Amino acid sequence: TETIAFDDTTSHPEGIDFDFATLIYDDSYNKIKDKTKIDRVVIDAGHGGKDSGSLGYGKTKEKDIALSVALKLGKLIEENIPDLQVIYTRKDDRFIPLEDRGHFANKVEGDLFISIHTNAAKARNAYGTEVYFLGQHKSDDALEVMKSENSVVRYENSASESKELTVNQLVIYELSNSANMANSQLMAGMIHDQFQTRAGRHTRGVKQAGFIVLYYASMPSVLVELGFISNKKEERFLKSKYGQDIIASAIYRAVKEYKLKMDVQ
Repeated sequence: TETIAFDDTTSHPEGIDFDFATLIYDDSYNKIKDKTKIDRVVIDAGHGGKDSGSLGYGKTKEKDIALSVALKLGKLIEENIPDLQVIYTRKDDRFIPLEDRGHFANKVEGDLFISIHTNAAKARNAYGTEVYFLGQHKSDDALEVMKSENSVVRYENSASESKELTVNQLVIYELSNSANMANSQLMAGMIHDQFQTRAGRHTRGVKQAGFIVLYYASMPSVLVELGFISNKKEERFLKSKYGQDIIASAIYRAVKEYKLKMDVQ
């Protein structure tokens, strides 16, 4: 199975112009919305490079766990679902702006976008997985996770970038992307179920929040919080090969289930 990732010398994929206004009206780009079969999955390892993400109880870096699990997930898909192409936003330790991740997924005509992260909280006893799809947050906890992940923009060059999507932006998105939102919720539910029933993980539910990285991906998209690295026990699990294998396998099974369901529609 062919894999694609960002070019080694730049944070943008090789040969791709990120003029978003151009992308919207490009005929090849619009064909993404007409596809029914799941041919390409874009796996996004959160953070990277100068952005370490959250730091764990024992100083584990979110970016390292996210990348390791992303690569394990991609390998499982490549080995077991040969007709599903795996495309990575990053395969090594590099910084990529949030918007560029979504634009890249659009340009390669991804059918599913999965962004992988770990959580952190001031309360050291917080633990468990969370799966998000784009929308207005319904709880203070979801708001805090969204702010943490969106804060990556402080590493970007543009001082005009907003750290939060506005309510109007999210409302317009919900009204104009109902099919993608429904499928995003479906995929999020499948990952949640796999975590709970097959992986034996404590799950904190499927939630919505205004993640910038999901907003610019014009396809069903989810953000997966693998667990709390601020929790000493969970950090140890997430760092281990055993824990990462279990987590990657759970997400893989959800991808397989989602593809089977969507391909027969």
